[in-house]
Amino acid sequence: MKFLPRPVDLLNKSVPASGLVITRDVAYGQGAREKLDVYRPAAARGKLPVIVFFYGGSWQWGAKGDYRFAAATLARQGFVVAVPDYRLYPEVKFPEFLTDCAAATAFLLRNAESFGGDPAQLFLMGHSAGAYNAAMLALNPWCLNAHGSSPERIAGVVGLAGPYDFLPLRDPVIKDIFSTVPDQKLTQPIIYASESAPPMFLAHGGADTTVLPRNTTALASKLRGHNATVETKIYPALGHIGIILALLPYLSWRAPVLQDSMTFIAACRAGEHAARNSEFSTPVVD
Repeated sequence: MKFLPRPVDLLNKSVPASGLVITRDVAYGQGAREKLDVYRPAAARGKLPVIVFFYGGSWQWGAKGDYRFAAATLARQGFVVAVPDYRLYPEVKFPEFLTDCAAATAFLLRNAESFGGDPAQLFLMGHSAGAYNAAMLALNPWCLNAHGSSPERIAGVVGLAGPYDFLPLRDPVIKDIFSTVPDQKLTQPIIYASESAPPMFLAHGGADTTVLPRNTTALASKLRGHNATVETKIYPALGHIGIILALLPYLSWRAPVLQDSMTFIAACRAGEHAARNSEFSTPVVD
């Protein structure tokens, strides 16, 4: 009996792997899920900027192979792209999935050059729970400090539809995931906003009912209050899944998510954000 392909399999097939070198199952730790896949343009010469992409899934599901479409799309923009797996609930609870993401990031900061990447230009990117993971690594020094690194080494962060300020917890499973901390505020990226935050691009779909856009606007407001550099984009027609699908070139007509992300990263690489006041960088597109 033939099984129908999953929607994600069709997405992955829609972005060809030709022209890319893909290194799979690189171990960054000892556990079965402590592995990552690395994508690099085959024709690239010299060291390329690096994107570490964290997928979402409510900290309960997800697999690096399911996000080949996103990784290949980003790699074709001229990046070394790493997609780590990390342990999920119910195997682990907060903050263990962050520990894995931090370990993967620290591994790449140490080893980016072996994949043709430039560790001085390493960006974090994530969708949904993955955007939460990226934000926590960038804002809470404990995460990377525990692995001998620092948020100061992060060149910038791209967060798509991230939950950054989502108290009170209502879903029973989410409550259990974050039940390890007596003070629930300590689980929220927004409380770690500071002037030392790396430049951040926070994007959200205006039609997102899974993670409300107020998560993005609240974190951005807090970062601006600390005079940190942050850009925000709200795409009115996009929902929670639509914003990650809009990375695909053939869906870019829905919203310029890929273009805006690349423009932000280019500005970071050019050193523009170091001299820009964040209050002037909060456009909203129609």
